[in-house]
Amino acid sequence: MHNYGAYLVANTASCTPRSTLEVIEGAVAGGIGWIQLRAKDESAREFFELACAAAKLTEGKAQLLINDRIDVYLAARAAGAAVNGIHIGQKDVPVQLARQIIGEGIIGLSASSDEQLAQANKVASVIDYLGVGAIRATPTKKDHPAPLGLDGFARAAALAKLPCVAIGAITQDDAAAIRAGGGAGLAVVRAICNAEDPQLASAQLVAAWEASK
Repeated sequence: MHNYGAYLVANTASCTPRSTLEVIEGAVAGGIGWIQLRAKDESAREFFELACAAAKLTEGKAQLLINDRIDVYLAARAAGAAVNGIHIGQKDVPVQLARQIIGEGIIGLSASSDEQLAQANKVASVIDYLGVGAIRATPTKKDHPAPLGLDGFARAAALAKLPCVAIGAITQDDAAAIRAGGGAGLAVVRAICNAEDPQLASAQLVAAWEASK
């Protein structure tokens, strides 16, 4: 199974007072291998420009995925930016169509309920991994589904035919339980975006994941 390890969701609204690029730079320096860029408040042009700038920081060091906006991903790719794929949710375009649109590239899909997991299993050939959560309630995503808890995550990982990355108010202390529960990685927003030192927080998260083998 692919190891996604420590994974940062760089949510622009969560990075203040720093810039999102500063947080990404720190995460890459700290050894984070997967970064999803989430920009809910920015225009398509702003998101595109941010993606191109972020790709310069991640190229050759980390995989960079674009949250939700397939148009932004395609535009950044057309501009020559080293973007590696997209992460979409249940309310976005159907994942089979997303695969047709982007062709090559990584596709992550958010899933939480048994129904969503069963649906994802039916189209597993077009998805690379599932983002499963929320593990706990989180202010980062107001419309998150009912929290699964670590036991619920383990159950979801057992049902899924795809690698599962846990998300939702996760800290480095959860690494061992997530890995023991069959997780392929743990994704965080605030644990790095809000950290006093994003590079240190990233390195600690990576170390916690590695130590949980």
